[in-house]
Amino acid sequence: QMTAWLMAICLNGMNGVETAALCDAMVDSGEVMDWSSCSSICKDVNNLHKVDKHSTGGVGDKVSLILAPLVASFDLVVPMMAGRGLGHTGGTIDKLESIPGYRTQYSSEEFAKLLLSSTDDGSDDRRLNAAIVSPSKDMVPADKRMYALRDVTSTVSCLPLQISSIMSKKIAERPDSLVLDVKFGLGSFNKNVEESLQLASGMIETGELCGINTTALVTRMDSPLGYAVGNWLEVKECIEIMSSKEAALSE
Repeated sequence: QMTAWLMAICLNGMNGVETAALCDAMVDSGEVMDWSSCSSICKDVNNLHKVDKHSTGGVGDKVSLILAPLVASFDLVVPMMAGRGLGHTGGTIDKLESIPGYRTQYSSEEFAKLLLSSTDDGSDDRRLNAAIVSPSKDMVPADKRMYALRDVTSTVSCLPLQISSIMSKKIAERPDSLVLDVKFGLGSFNKNVEESLQLASGMIETGELCGINTTALVTRMDSPLGYAVGNWLEVKECIEIMSSKEAALSE
């Protein structure tokens, strides 16, 4: 029944309201971020502005590794749940797991507490504010089951299913604002700009209908971002940039 339903969506499409309703149902299938449960750690948790960014990915796309801590330095909370590589495009989680001992799996409660915990660096009592993890097994379980069926029914490229899959994981974080980087070109998953514009428009509509302030940028990716390609090499390049190393800055 589920495979027939997925194929029906692929053949007949869904309008914006239907896609948003599907996305909401997928979010409700599992855990969501409960920020109010962290009031004992941070008394003004409900007044904090929580933001996230999602990229459709591409060769050498390492922007999240630099952008998350940069945005967090402005006292915004960045609860970034990232994914793995798709096809030839790199995944942020794959990059981070090249760091020995890096933990990517947290429950939604553990993730919220991690973000709001003190940096404990001995200089002040600042919040950590940014963390990049993979979605827990209990978050949006409907997406995991649907994706497995989409893979075997050749419905992976179906636009409403793409939108609901991406946005359900982002909406489950309960951010106040979301920025989308929708790429096109030789180094990205979508090769032409028309596909990327459709995807961006659909994700903005779904985000807004689900109560999230959503913005999208459609960006060209015909060559790798930066100079390094490969999980650990990209992490190393980002560390050098954030550390203001001469080698990175001179390039």
